[in-house]
Amino acid sequence: MTAPAILHQLHATFGFSAFRGVQDQVIDRVLAGQSTLAVMPTGAGKSLTYQLPAVMLPGTCVVVSPLIALMHDQLRSAAANGIRAASLTSADMDREATIERFRGGELDLLYVAPERASQPHFRELLSQAPVTLFAIDEAHCVSEWGHDFRPDYRLLRPLLDHFGDIPRLALTATADAHTRADILAQLGIPEDGLIIAGFDRPNIRYVVNHRDNPVRQIVALMTQQPGPGIVYAQTRKKVEDLADKLAAATGRTVLPYHAGLDPQVRSANQAAFVASEDTVIVATVAFGMGIDKPDVRFVAHAGVPKSIEAYYQETGRAGRDGDAAQALMLWAADDFARARQRLSEVEEHRRANERVRLDALALLVETAGCRRALLLRHFGEDPPDKCGNCDNCLEAPGVVDATQLAQKLLSAAYRTGQAFGFGHLEKVLTGQGDERISQRGHDQLSVFGIVPSEEAHLLRPLARALQARGALVPTEHGGLALGGDARDILKGEIPVLIALAAKPERGRGSRGRRAAPGASNPVGDPLFDALRELRREIASEAGVPPYVVFHDSTLREMATQRPASLAAMGEITGVGARKLEAHGDAFLNIIRQF
Repeated sequence: MTAPAILHQLHATFGFSAFRGVQDQVIDRVLAGQSTLAVMPTGAGKSLTYQLPAVMLPGTCVVVSPLIALMHDQLRSAAANGIRAASLTSADMDREATIERFRGGELDLLYVAPERASQPHFRELLSQAPVTLFAIDEAHCVSEWGHDFRPDYRLLRPLLDHFGDIPRLALTATADAHTRADILAQLGIPEDGLIIAGFDRPNIRYVVNHRDNPVRQIVALMTQQPGPGIVYAQTRKKVEDLADKLAAATGRTVLPYHAGLDPQVRSANQAAFVASEDTVIVATVAFGMGIDKPDVRFVAHAGVPKSIEAYYQETGRAGRDGDAAQALMLWAADDFARARQRLSEVEEHRRANERVRLDALALLVETAGCRRALLLRHFGEDPPDKCGNCDNCLEAPGVVDATQLAQKLLSAAYRTGQAFGFGHLEKVLTGQGDERISQRGHDQLSVFGIVPSEEAHLLRPLARALQARGALVPTEHGGLALGGDARDILKGEIPVLIALAAKPERGRGSRGRRAAPGASNPVGDPLFDALRELRREIASEAGVPPYVVFHDSTLREMATQRPASLAAMGEITGVGARKLEAHGDAFLNIIRQF
């Protein structure tokens, strides 16, 4: 197919006049019948790389997707663009009708879960009508080295090989070099079929802070970011506690989501979040993979995520529409202590790899350099040293060489028997004798009082940093023991640098509050607000989220360009033929009023 024909179909279906990033490279391979693994960041338009070929090629594209919620979200968006799509899941009541539509060649897209796709009866069904492409979404799930391994993905290969002439397209936002190689091998995709778009999400601002008062810290973020947000907490109890306290503190709608909730409540909370333009949801990490919501303005972690890969995947749910968004991570030393303890529960052959991932996460929270650069290097990229849109680039922290102080702290832990917590060690090092110290003779140790008062304030952040990297590890009785590279530090073979957060400028917080970063209407345009209200009404009547009608970026372009005819409206980015026919006149009427 010619390039003009492909671009014409792109505009007619999706309202876009050009491809983004590597979309055109992926689509060219698909249309040429070549199998491909595309690694593209969240928000880069992965679904378009199979949806557009599905419209252009005869037959049905079969999409393997891990979550029912994700499939149904994709179905809504596909239908809004005039794409014929259906799913076969346990939640669908129209199974027989969907099968008949497939057999009759009436489907462009058929979504299924890997559990169904790997069954012999599904293979028999696919033999009854033309299939043009297999698209495997969230393809990192196929790899044991991926951060979200799903065994059922490993069972897809016999299906793919049975239809060996049909190209396969694997898609993921998160895969390091080891995971990428495993995906290629497991799905039978040649090495020259790998296309990497890059991992950078420049619209996301990365911020990492020590957790001291998570409610206060997240309330501050919610004040800055009036749009929808996701807060990840580590346990069900913390989810409910945070949701209640954030709602009380801000007056905003804040809903909980975790596996322990009644299924109807959980489903209703998810639906309310997806449909809302300002709701915040507090959830365990089970939430999010099935959410294709483009206007999430922030993602906050109330504790450290499982790995760099998980962090990238979860923060990538912010700002999928390309508008400014923020990712906030709050961490404490005990997060890393628990994570290192859990390593003993991992299968032995995976333990070393998981330890490397945890060390990489520790480096991310400890670094005084650009967090984005560190994140991108983890995925094999070579970014600039500074990004200009993370906390360390915007307000450079102070960097202190704490090697000697670290040796003193580690020595104190060792000489007191590796059985006491930080508070006791701090007293010993600063010479604060008390009855407990004198009873144990710790005031007679060579480390007693060896830290001068001007260095004492560095002990606590140093202890956090040493625990994050595993040089200090907690014992079951609350003490701190030597671990990791502690002995190398004591020998002077490894330097210890710690970052101290920059002090905020006085009065800085009161400036620039007219429009928060990522606000949907940064210039306060009343026409944009009116268009948004119309979108809200249309979405409510259709029973779909507002973003399915049009994204905020499309409404902003309408408000700026003020098209006066349907033809001009059709040139607005995101207004395809189906949406122009369905909604063009209504939005033109609003524009004419202004």
